[in-house]
Amino acid sequence: MILYHASKVRVEFPEIRKTRYTKDFSWGFYCTNNLEQAIRWANRGDGEPVINHYVYKPVAGLSILKFDQMTDEWLDFIARCRSGQTHSYDIVEGPMADDTIWNYVNDFLAGRISRKQFWVLAEFRYPTHQISFHTLSALNCLIFDRSEITYDRKRKK
Repeated sequence: MILYHASKVRVEFPEIRKTRYTKDFSWGFYCTNNLEQAIRWANRGDGEPVINHYVYKPVAGLSILKFDQMTDEWLDFIARCRSGQTHSYDIVEGPMADDTIWNYVNDFLAGRISRKQFWVLAEFRYPTHQISFHTLSALNCLIFDRSEITYDRKRKK
């Protein structure tokens, strides 16, 4: 499987970096199988949009959690990760909570909306794909292929 990582630089050797804010699946190296999504992300902000291409070859024995769709389990996992909790999975894959869905998650966590209201609001949102690598063993599943500067033709530069 080919995966893409959006960046402003060539990333031949992926790293896991602990940052100020956690992401959907906690700290890790994030990729997607959706090239258009990667291009959109790479074109955010200043700098040249770089798409890094990797061949993903899963290794037996890794702890992998996969969400095929947005479910209550997915919502609860993201809520825990976004609040700073970590997990023991090597790789996590599933839908990405984009900015709009994340606002709904925040409202759910703050008690402003119920779980049922969250699902009504999220029903017509089309989630994107993400796969995150959380250990060195997981990063060894990625084989760097190439990087290229790719502008989003749909956005004005």
